[in-house]
Amino acid sequence: MHENYPVVVVDPEWRGPEDMGTKQKFWYREAEGHGPAWLFKYPQPNTGQHWAEKIAAEIARALDIQHARTELAEFESERGSVSESFAPGSTELVHGNQVLARTVEGYDRTARFGQSDHSFSNIWTSFERIFQEQAATEKNRTAFAGYLVLDAVIGNTDRHHENWGFLRRRVGEDWRGGLAPSFDHASSLGRELLDERRALLLDEKRVDWYSERGRGGIHWSGDARYGPSPLELVRKAAEQHGSYFRSTLERAAALTDALVTELVHRVPVDWMSDPARAFVVELICYNRDQLREVAR
Repeated sequence: MHENYPVVVVDPEWRGPEDMGTKQKFWYREAEGHGPAWLFKYPQPNTGQHWAEKIAAEIARALDIQHARTELAEFESERGSVSESFAPGSTELVHGNQVLARTVEGYDRTARFGQSDHSFSNIWTSFERIFQEQAATEKNRTAFAGYLVLDAVIGNTDRHHENWGFLRRRVGEDWRGGLAPSFDHASSLGRELLDERRALLLDEKRVDWYSERGRGGIHWSGDARYGPSPLELVRKAAEQHGSYFRSTLERAAALTDALVTELVHRVPVDWMSDPARAFVVELICYNRDQLREVAR
């Protein structure tokens, strides 16, 4: 028997007046506005985006990847998830599209989908142009490689150019900072599937097909219409830049069936169906097994 994840009950009084009327998400603070800011997100109808966010955060923790702290939550009897802000005070989040608009000539920062310039090579090169010291470039590349391994484990297909970025702060006349924690993992773990579809994929032993057919938000080449699956992206990138991926790949390979099952089954019973649990465990374990091959 696994201990359930806690569920945060958000008090309506915590919600800021500037967020009134925003249905998809809103910011709030506990403790009379003195605590950290949290973002409450409603899941899209008939999806498991709320439990996908929570399980993904726990997988990130197991992989020792910096990530936004995330909890299951309720607001006025509606279920969702909450994520703690990781950009306090004067710290600024610079999204990937802002970065690439500065480092890639002609980059369209408004084209969220079908953006072939949002490629692994362009992102990888941007680290050299952002950080003056080689050690900082290598450190942040290693962190980003870890995010891609996380995406591969959870099947995150939405790593578009506003779903990663850098945190920076002014220090005297200079800017200091680094890669922001990984965030927004709602498009993971087959959260969009209905239980009938999950059961069919399990019965037909086609979870591998589901994983491999996914289209990621990062392109491999500029002439491709879609990005490869999160798994395939790691296969390709690790082949060329193995040293940056090695540590997180080893941690992914070490994920046990028992741990994966525990992390999934800690979601409260009435928040997640049995077919969803079975599918998510099978998906994560398949992805882990594939990453074990990459890590060899």
